[in-house]
Amino acid sequence: MANSKFEYVRNFEQTDTLLANTWIVVRIDGRAFTKMCAKYGFEKPNDRRALDLMNAAAKAVVSDLPEITIAYGVSDEYSFVFHKACTLFERRASKLVSTVVSTFTANYVHQWSTYFPDTPLTSPLPTFDGRAVCYPSIQNLRDYMSWRQVDCHINNLYNTTFWSLIQLGGMDAKEADKTLAGTLSADKNEILFSRFHINYNNEPEIFKKGSVIFRDYELVDPMSHNTAQVVEAQAEPIQQSKTQNENDKKRRAKARILVEHLDIIKDDFWDRRPWILSNKPGKIPKET
Repeated sequence: MANSKFEYVRNFEQTDTLLANTWIVVRIDGRAFTKMCAKYGFEKPNDRRALDLMNAAAKAVVSDLPEITIAYGVSDEYSFVFHKACTLFERRASKLVSTVVSTFTANYVHQWSTYFPDTPLTSPLPTFDGRAVCYPSIQNLRDYMSWRQVDCHINNLYNTTFWSLIQLGGMDAKEADKTLAGTLSADKNEILFSRFHINYNNEPEIFKKGSVIFRDYELVDPMSHNTAQVVEAQAEPIQQSKTQNENDKKRRAKARILVEHLDIIKDDFWDRRPWILSNKPGKIPKET
């Protein structure tokens, strides 16, 4: 870059480097989505089209950024996890967040017509904001993911009951809110079953558990390893050669990217998929 008398303005730029040797979660949220849901008539309590669109946009982000090891989404939010060994954009928060948000938003708008073919987008268009948070340990990371999935269950149970009282029970919003005030999960399940013959356990898994996105490799025996212990024992991520990094990148590119609706709170999910925490691609499943 040529020097000029105006170059001094670069001195105003502040560093925003994220902590080294930590897991980075970039979480995005829809902006003013309550108004947008009303504008486009999203179905209550869940609109499967809207959730599938969120998942399609998130899958595109994971495909575009192989440094993302897992993503989890519910409603109008998505969390993208970058492995602790990630050095993308020199771990600069502004670049990482802006790249994830812009890639997600572009794909969301681009794929809108696929999921809402009879409802064209009009201004103001859907937009998202984002933030980056560093988590120092695997336990911290897993607790964060568990928190989001527990939140998904709590909110969905409430919303399912709330809208059943309105749509099937003839209540207005104030009456439904008053009916549910102070109720526990068991109470809401009882209302659904006794009044509307709805067994909450039979609701679609995507509504109850949210969506998790990851690369597909062969599942392993949980007793054959302890990935979390090995990763946590490392003072710093193991530095690989350029050739090793290129080989891993090719293996990630060959892997299918799955969108599933699974329990990510229990150990089994993580133990059978050690590549999520180790950042080492597994074996590509044989085609059946």
